Formats: sequence, structure tokens, C-alpha cells
Amino acid sequence: MKILITDDHAVVRQGYAGLLISVLPDSVSILETDSGERAVALYRSEKPDLVIMDINLPGISGIEAVRRICSWDSAAAVLMFSMYDEIPVLEQAMEAGAKGYITKSCDPEVLIAAVKKVSSGQRFIQSDLLMGMAFNKNVPGERFSNMTQREFEIFVNLARGLSTECIANQMCLSSKTVANYSSQLKSKLQVSNTAELVHLAIQNGLIKIGQFQVDRETI
Repeated sequence: MKILITDDHAVVRQGYAGLLISVLPDSVSILETDSGERAVALYRSEKPDLVIMDINLPGISGIEAVRRICSWDSAAAVLMFSMYDEIPVLEQAMEAGAKGYITKSCDPEVLIAAVKKVSSGQRFIQSDLLMGMAFNKNVPGERFSNMTQREFEIFVNLARGLSTECIANQMCLSSKTVANYSSQLKSKLQVSNTAELVHLAIQNGLIKIGQFQVDRETI
């Protein structure tokens, strides 16, 4: 089995790889990359049996990378492995085409179980997240429930401080299209400016305070 691990921290990738090699059959081989763009390119060239994908990556996010992979291969087996435990993030990842979702705080046994399930064509969602979906415990997340996957992606990128031009380049859209999405999002989320978008994203755990960046193109 060939597994592609995508995470922007080498130590994390090597930790996953070591665990998987120690538990899975001897025939397993590991590919590694640190960005969503390279993950998409590697998937097309290597066609791995399973992709383990982080969400918060430099360049395009893991969710956008999954969308691109699954638009090229609808049968792709992708397992999201992220620090985010917010239900709206999980839902957006699954809508993009992911077959499984677990958090980085899960036990190693959960990771192994998820890898086995997703690589065999089944779905796997970490039990506490599945319960959260079933009982709709994440009340703040209801504000994102009527967003499309693309709207959510643009929202997170705007909240991270990326400019309209940068987002357009990453998502292969025109700047005008991204600007239109931005206006629609502010209206839909009932915020009046980007600062309020950032606050909303931090409040719901979609980004951390340190993840906000000032894009030089906006200065």
C-alpha cells in the first residue's frame, strides 16, 4: 500500500510514517510532502492508495487540495488529520471529498483504524466528532451551515489575512470573483469588515491568533 502524507512539519510527517510502517504490513511505502499543491501533483503522478492530509498548509489549504484531488479522481481515499475539531470544518472537508476525518489529539489506535477503514473504501469519522454532528452540539457552527465549500475556503483565507489577488491565484479564480464572494460572505455572516471576519474565525476555532498574516499585496 502506498500512502501520501501531507503536513507542513517534517517531524510530524516522520512521526506518522514511523507509526504506520511499524503497524501496517511490510509492503507499505510512504510518500511525504509539505504543501497542498505538491500533494495534488504527487497524487496525479504516483496515484497513492491513501492520502493523509492536514488542513492548515502553506499555499492552498488541505480542503482545497482534497477538492482538486477528488475532482480528478472521485474514488480517491483521503483521510483528513487536523488540529481542528470544529464541526463546520469537518463538514467542509467531507463535502470536498474526504472519506475520513480525525484530529491530531486522537490516540494512535484511532489513526490506525482510520487508515485501515479509509484505504479499504469505507468512511471513518472520529467518534466524538461523529457524536457532535449527530447532536448538533457546535451551535456557533450553525452560522456556516449554509456556506458552499468554495465560500468556506475563501472565508478562511480572508480570515488568515490573504489578499483578494492571492486567494484568486491559489484557487484559480478571478480577483473579481473572489471580491464578489467576499461581499456575499460579509452579508451572509452579518459582519461589516475583514476584522470582524477574523474575529469570527478565531471565535469558532477555524484559525489561531498567530495564523493571521498581513499580505504585502494589501499594504
